[in-house]
Amino acid sequence: MGMAAGASQGGKRRRRRSRRGGPINEINMTPFIDVVLVLLIIFMVAAPMMTVGVPLDLPQSKASPLNSDVKPITLSIRQTGQVFLGEDELTDEMIVPKLTETAKTGTEERVFVRGDKRVDYGRVAQVMAIVTGGGFKKVALVTEPEHQ
Repeated sequence: MGMAAGASQGGKRRRRRSRRGGPINEINMTPFIDVVLVLLIIFMVAAPMMTVGVPLDLPQSKASPLNSDVKPITLSIRQTGQVFLGEDELTDEMIVPKLTETAKTGTEERVFVRGDKRVDYGRVAQVMAIVTGGGFKKVALVTEPEHQ
């Protein structure tokens, strides 16, 4: 009997040891959380830099912003009169073909014209006439909100 009792205790010890030395069933979340937080910080810093375009000094306006779910096509006009689609410089003859190539919904696509406030008003009107002459009817000017 003494032997049977000792054997049963030894068996329990073996089971406990095998449980401690076996694989861990829990996931350590600390490294995962660290990586996610680093990625979050990187994207928060990089997001404002992702706006592609030509740096312009836009005029200010009291008009309310347009709510649009679809990202519009944006043409930029520098002070010198150069026209850009994104960062690509366009000649007047290239504006309509590039717009139709870029437009996903055809001529129903919104086109925003960003004109530097020092550019000649006639040049802005000329570019808008080229765009509307190409069949695009949803053309709008982009301004900055007026600071109060």
